[in-house]
Amino acid sequence: MPTIYVDKEELFEYLGNQFNTEAFRELCFEFGIELEEDTSEKGELAEGERAQLKIDIPANRYDLLCIEGLTRALGVFLGRDSIKHYHVTPTSNPHRITVAKECSQIRPLIVGAILRNVQLDAARYKSFIDLQDKLNQNLGHQRKLVSIGTHDLDTVQGPFTYEAVKPEDLKFVPLSQTEEMDGHRIMEFYGKDSKIKHFLHIIEDSPVYPVVYDANRTVMSLPPLINSDHSKISLDTKNIFIEITATDMTKVNMVLNILVTMFSQHCKEPFTVEPVEVVYPDGKSFVYPDFETKTITTSASYLNGIVGIDKSNSEIVELLHKMSLEAKIEQDSIVVTLPLTRPDMLQECDIAEDLAIAFGYNRIPRVQNNEATVGAPLPINKLTDIVRREMAMASWTEVLTLSLCAHDDIFKFLRREDKGDEVVVLSNPETQENQICRSLLLPGLLKTVRENKRYPVPIKVFEVSDVVNKDPSTERGVRNRRHACALYASDEARFEIIQGLLDTVMESLGFTHCNKQQDRGYYLEEADVPMYLPGRSAKVMLNENGNTVELGTIGIVHPEVLFNYELKMPISTFEINIEPFL
Repeated sequence: MPTIYVDKEELFEYLGNQFNTEAFRELCFEFGIELEEDTSEKGELAEGERAQLKIDIPANRYDLLCIEGLTRALGVFLGRDSIKHYHVTPTSNPHRITVAKECSQIRPLIVGAILRNVQLDAARYKSFIDLQDKLNQNLGHQRKLVSIGTHDLDTVQGPFTYEAVKPEDLKFVPLSQTEEMDGHRIMEFYGKDSKIKHFLHIIEDSPVYPVVYDANRTVMSLPPLINSDHSKISLDTKNIFIEITATDMTKVNMVLNILVTMFSQHCKEPFTVEPVEVVYPDGKSFVYPDFETKTITTSASYLNGIVGIDKSNSEIVELLHKMSLEAKIEQDSIVVTLPLTRPDMLQECDIAEDLAIAFGYNRIPRVQNNEATVGAPLPINKLTDIVRREMAMASWTEVLTLSLCAHDDIFKFLRREDKGDEVVVLSNPETQENQICRSLLLPGLLKTVRENKRYPVPIKVFEVSDVVNKDPSTERGVRNRRHACALYASDEARFEIIQGLLDTVMESLGFTHCNKQQDRGYYLEEADVPMYLPGRSAKVMLNENGNTVELGTIGIVHPEVLFNYELKMPISTFEINIEPFL
């Protein structure tokens, strides 16, 4: 949960000096935040020191991470202030940022905006910098996804360019330094910096570094590390140029909108922002910030049912106004316009949460639940327990492996081809070991044996867990399937042992081994499965009243697969889908 410090005197003055610390603590509770500490309660403050309030902010409320947003929200909540509206100043010739094609190698996205005629003082300057740090840390995922750069517009000249250059071709004086450095020297210098050293890994292994230049080829910033000392902001700055580089377009728009909506209140014309045009290598251009609002349509019956109250449409609209949500009634529906400052609001339940806060959680009537319900396990879990119990009673050891794995684990290492219709791929994996959702359990068992080779053979392990497969017929395009997989590793493959376990499992489910012509049972059908030895593999087929279903495969693992997993002992295994038994 993010924490902010705000000036106690300034905040209480804005609130009309009608609060003391305890009353404000109660207000925070009602609003859904928490006053953790009042520094003036620790004892006497040093000369010139002002009391600070330490406030915990919910992780989804990025608009409350500075005193500007907090006072604005509390002012509307208390009825002292009106809901603010934000405007992009019309301009026929906006400042432009041109993106070089080389940026696609490192950090492909950039957005921008300009705050004109800003009136800064020490407190506002500190709040501006603190908000940037918090947005970089939270929404920006420690600057990996988003990194903010702010500049004194009067010290640079447009149009601007966003390029990717070799480290040795980059030369500028970093913020608060006097030495001109190239890319290599910057990595060396800031490798000892207690703050910036944590972000060096984002670009240090890249052959090119992202750089923002002005029209005179003056370096403005090296994202996501440091700005140039040339364009630094001071208390005398009147016009602020904001550039934000990113790898995620959704996140970068959220960060830009929050930053400019919070601090545009200090402009000579409050809550107005000057746009910046961004031109990408393909010739497409976009103007930022994007202040287009979105709406969510809901109903009084839904909101009342979720919260547990009974309010009319007009009463709900009035309560939502306390949370800075503008709503209007259209026939039997309530249409809520989402503020630019609330990217956390995605669906109707988010509206219901704000309605509950506005109404007051402590005021929601307590009612007795008159619905009689009896808990029961899901059928799939009951089936899973049957299979697990039978395998365990046969003296096999259960393991639980990771649901994410490397792409090679499912395809290359198992001698299988990726046709693009099987696995769900993570768009931004942390490591190569977590690239996809597993579609088979076998790789996890092979890794388990690999890490336990020091134990005596035979090794008999099994797992009954979910795998994930693409399925275009479902709403989300994917489906979980419950698989059972067993593996036998010893000095000999002993195929009869793994088939014996399969017989045991199938009999516990009411199906015995049969031939292909019988009406009920299961049988093995010869098949060429790449991960098994040729002639030593088969499909496991289920036959019930003439309906035939392929459950999975059984066989002796191919030597190439064993080599890929650093194994030398023969292994036999089977893996089946148990959901057809439901």
